[in-house]
Amino acid sequence: MHLTGIDLLFWAAGFVAHVVLLLVLWVRHRAATFPFFTLLIANNVIRTVVLYFVVLMGSKHAYLIAYLSLGSLDLIWQLCVVGEMASHVFRPLGNWAPDARVRLAWIVLASIGIGAGLTWLSAIPPAHTLILTILIRGNFFSAVLMTELFAGMVALSVTIRLPWRTHATRITQGLGFYSFVCILIEAGHSYLGIDHNIRISADLTYFRMLTYLICAGYWILMLWLDAPVPKALPKEMEQHLLALQRQVEAYLQRLRTLRG
Repeated sequence: MHLTGIDLLFWAAGFVAHVVLLLVLWVRHRAATFPFFTLLIANNVIRTVVLYFVVLMGSKHAYLIAYLSLGSLDLIWQLCVVGEMASHVFRPLGNWAPDARVRLAWIVLASIGIGAGLTWLSAIPPAHTLILTILIRGNFFSAVLMTELFAGMVALSVTIRLPWRTHATRITQGLGFYSFVCILIEAGHSYLGIDHNIRISADLTYFRMLTYLICAGYWILMLWLDAPVPKALPKEMEQHLLALQRQVEAYLQRLRTLRG
């Protein structure tokens, strides 16, 4: 396969962005807080290096196989990140918020169903091969699934009035925005096919890369900065929590009395 100058530029920029982001996660001690996100970024570094050498030394078929295999692994890590972000949002005190687990399960099932349905109904690219069809449909399904999951998490957090931790919010915003853009791009690829020799198809790929670089830069900046100091609880919420604390203490006192 032949790489143009702009191809090399995007690949180099993506590699540098991932390395810098890993350094930020490590230096600012965010890796321990977001281990799956850190592993996702590390996987992207390895993926970039592997695909680069496959492009240089392998055939187009070998590249598609490698891209599809590594892309499947990337989707698994992204799903792990979704779970990690959900844990930060819906388990603020170490326990799941009421009804959050059941609602999240419905969001996951609905996201899978919608993603599968839209992927099945998507147009088949012209002059396609089986592996290209799998690749295009897989990318489209991944983009729809991730967008649905992140949108569902945001909607649920608003519904049950749970605050977002700042860094978790920034990671989710970046991945959600990138996934939404990927839906539009992969829809275009579903119609046009993936052919770097077709100008529109190549432009779509470059736009996806540019969008991801913007998201990576956003993560670098936001994760380097300290999270804002949490705002004081509203007076009503504080009184409610104090009342709950008194009830728990009363129940515990009763249990001690019964056991004694």
